[in-house]
Amino acid sequence: MNAVAHRNHIRQTKASRIFDVCNTIFMLLLVAVTLYPFWYVAIISLSDGKAVLAGKVVLWPVDFTLESYKLALSDASIVSGFKNTLIYTTSGTFVNLAMSMLCAYPLSRPKFIGKGVVMKMIVFTMFFSGGMIPTYLVVNQLNMIDTIWAMILPGAISTYNMIVIRTFFMSIPESLNESASLDGANDLQILLRIVIPCSLPIIATMLLFYAVGHWNSYMNALLYLNKKALQPLQSILRNMVVDGQLTGSTTDVGGGSSFAVIETTLKYSVIIISTLPILLIYPFVQKYFVKGVMIGSVKG
Repeated sequence: MNAVAHRNHIRQTKASRIFDVCNTIFMLLLVAVTLYPFWYVAIISLSDGKAVLAGKVVLWPVDFTLESYKLALSDASIVSGFKNTLIYTTSGTFVNLAMSMLCAYPLSRPKFIGKGVVMKMIVFTMFFSGGMIPTYLVVNQLNMIDTIWAMILPGAISTYNMIVIRTFFMSIPESLNESASLDGANDLQILLRIVIPCSLPIIATMLLFYAVGHWNSYMNALLYLNKKALQPLQSILRNMVVDGQLTGSTTDVGGGSSFAVIETTLKYSVIIISTLPILLIYPFVQKYFVKGVMIGSVKG
């Protein structure tokens, strides 16, 4: 290497190092800006109410206490909402995955006659729908008001997610399906024994998408559920945050406890309670997430 090339190599190395340092600093700042709101909610929920009112809570909990969590978990409506949300999320996600795969599989088969027309009809629903009032009338006519089915069936299939699953199914070698067919397997057996075991990345990804959607959903509850006993946790949280439906702004708990649980700390503790389960699930499906989305959205 001559002297000129050596100097250029040194300059490039220094430039790349400077870029790496600047890029690292920028990404750390971006992570801090992204995580701080959630961190702030967490430390507010763990701080004494009086310290929160005084504006002392910035980076760390002040006068650490779990009284707001004790109060939240002792509230019958919150416990009932958490139970209802678990039921709606688990059953709804199962229905979503089952219906989406049953719809995506035949549309992924090359020998399915008329799949182009069917796909156009399905894609049409992504841009045009009946609207809120016709949907409500359908749910009402089917006697699903104030039932669990009102939280599950109206959104049984996401068109976008179904198309992603279909695209992933199309990436599976057709020779596998043909060999199973030659061995006497029917379409349902091929789906259950060949396609689904080969589709764990996209299934895990869609499981996360559907589960998060159900867990955060409250609009269907506002429209279709009138009984308080059926309300999900997000509806109860919405009432607390938007309407301020609490017994009082300050409540002493624990029988003479020196800590005060105020409206803000109680709201933030319920936010943490409603967010934590999804955060705990994500690490288990994260390894499938990128692979599932990339294969399901690019190939086809």
